[in-house]
Amino acid sequence: MNPDTLPAALPQVTLKIERRSSHPWIFQKMVEKPATRLPPGSVVDIVEKSGNWVGRGFYNGHSRIALRLLTANRDESIDSAFFTRKLGAAVAFRRDTLKLDEVTDAYRLVHSEADGLSGLVVDRFGDTLVLEFFAAGMFKQRAAIMEALRVHYPAAQFYYFAEEHVGKQESFDCRAPEPPPPGLITEHGLKFRVAPGSKHKTGFFVDQRDNRATLSSFCGGKRVLDICCNTGGFGVYAKAKGGAAEVIGLDLDEQAIEMAKQNAKLNGAQVRYIQADLFAWLRDVIPNPEQRFDVVILDPAKLTRDRESVDQALRKYCDMNRLALQVVKPGGVLLTCSCTGLVSEPDFLESIRRAAWQAGRTVQVFKVAGAGADHPFLLHVPEGRYLKAVFCRVE
Repeated sequence: MNPDTLPAALPQVTLKIERRSSHPWIFQKMVEKPATRLPPGSVVDIVEKSGNWVGRGFYNGHSRIALRLLTANRDESIDSAFFTRKLGAAVAFRRDTLKLDEVTDAYRLVHSEADGLSGLVVDRFGDTLVLEFFAAGMFKQRAAIMEALRVHYPAAQFYYFAEEHVGKQESFDCRAPEPPPPGLITEHGLKFRVAPGSKHKTGFFVDQRDNRATLSSFCGGKRVLDICCNTGGFGVYAKAKGGAAEVIGLDLDEQAIEMAKQNAKLNGAQVRYIQADLFAWLRDVIPNPEQRFDVVILDPAKLTRDRESVDQALRKYCDMNRLALQVVKPGGVLLTCSCTGLVSEPDFLESIRRAAWQAGRTVQVFKVAGAGADHPFLLHVPEGRYLKAVFCRVE
């Protein structure tokens, strides 16, 4: 390589260990504290205890994840050209390989570590690109990221944010811009109103797109209950695409219910929405044998971000599924989901098994799915595989 094009000298961070993993996260306890204080999100060179060069990435002395490895190529700088390459590859995968533009204008463009960009998620909603930051380093690079994305989406408007707990953990202040007005996206021929800047992730649950389509195929002429319906995705699919006879959507969030009503109207779908706590509502209807459904969807929000609370989350999943199973008609279908990344697939399946035993129902699992292909994961970074969607026949 031409010496004139070598990366500029960077601060060096030394590990307390010899690295034996290819995972891009290196935790605080494995890292020597630098002699000179480095601002959160600094680009650094990473070396082993022995002095062997490991790679280059972001350093954050305030975060539990002290280092996020971005490249193991000594000749590769973390600069605008780096983001141009990485984002170009991510866009090409969605457009050229997955051909998502043929079925929707809403999908995940960047899925953090899986696209070599640890700490960044980008979702596309038509002409709006929503960036979510999980790392101070990625937040610092936001101008280069948006510039690289604009090459592929010249008409794009950008919105970015970080959840409050992330800003505290990573020690950066992400003052989100004014959110854009709600816009319309199309998915498998259906229309949905999306509101970036609302409290519902980046605006819409694009990860369930394939599961919505699969679920709709079981709904023809059926009675459907969509528990934790959020902005109405599953229920609208069940009615407008699946031809369900009746759909009831249940959610505690008034804002979500309002958006769900708009989405149903956009698609000419008659859906009855009920604002209620799922536990109280299900306990009320279980004694009534008339309140039974051919298809039930249970898709609650993430239950915990804390490893110490995983057992509590599993108990709650068990409680939810026990109640949901009791309103499924014999021979009916239950789709039950978990987007809690800390809950493993085997543990989630075990919580469903316990729920079925407690409810006196037999559950025949016929499909276990996850997020759509625009949410890939790396085998050495299993954290990227967070969504579990379990399709069951209930007797």
